[in-house]
Amino acid sequence: MSAKGRECSIANALGVIGERWSLLVLREVMLGVRRFDQIAHNTGASRDILTTRLRKLVEAGVLEKQQYEQRPPRYEYLPTEAGRALQPILLGLMEWGDRYVTTGPPPTVWEHNCGAELHPEIVCAHCGEPLGQGETRIVRLGTVH
Repeated sequence: MSAKGRECSIANALGVIGERWSLLVLREVMLGVRRFDQIAHNTGASRDILTTRLRKLVEAGVLEKQQYEQRPPRYEYLPTEAGRALQPILLGLMEWGDRYVTTGPPPTVWEHNCGAELHPEIVCAHCGEPLGQGETRIVRLGTVH
């Protein structure tokens, strides 16, 4: 097998967001934190790492950089459509972490508009049934390069 491996959308996605600091930046933006200093404080990322990750997320079209102050120039980061589409992924990752990694009660709890505590679940877009283990099959598999 070559160093490139199998053609895969998971690998492609990880090339954009599959790094700890990128995911923590996205967490903060989804929580409504938009400014560099606040993101740095809440993630614990160094300024140089955070600058690099934010630049990459903007270049990939996941975040949008908007100026909010002229002198000195200051910017905030807003999710694009692609960034907003990551919210269910982040919530699913959080749910997994709450269940299998975090000791004690979940540190963050989300509520759905219906008023219930949110526990995301993947359902089939066609029939609406929840995804259960062993209920899917591969119909086309990426090739190995």
